[in-house]
Amino acid sequence: MDQLDRRIIAALQHNARDSTTRIANTLGVARTTVHERINRMEERGVIAGYSVVLRETEDTPRVQIIVLLEVQQKETTRIIKRLEAYPEVKLCLSINGEFDLLLSADAPRIEDLDILVDELARVPGVLRTNTSVVFGRKIDRN
Repeated sequence: MDQLDRRIIAALQHNARDSTTRIANTLGVARTTVHERINRMEERGVIAGYSVVLRETEDTPRVQIIVLLEVQQKETTRIIKRLEAYPEVKLCLSINGEFDLLLSADAPRIEDLDILVDELARVPGVLRTNTSVVFGRKIDRN
């Protein structure tokens, strides 16, 4: 990937529905160049797909938590597979330090997340958890 590929990806991340013509005009290159580069990045798997980001409305309140998990290393793959079954878990990152996994989870009610954290603590191979409630998003580039 070169600088132009990165600029095309940035444009698509901003608005994946933008036409190749508009992206090309913004970047100052030919439309066919943008089209071919996008196709090439899709074929190589650099661009794995496109998605829809839904705006949360005020009438759908969500509570978010961050959960740190310390796990037995040999159980990590199995634990991650189990985490996929929880729809509240939106993100799972492998991290270094005192804990091994960082989860972001959300639900309509804090009580739902309380149940989730209790269940996570009972997963075989989870040694301990540490949970923080998110009060607000100060920077969100997703």
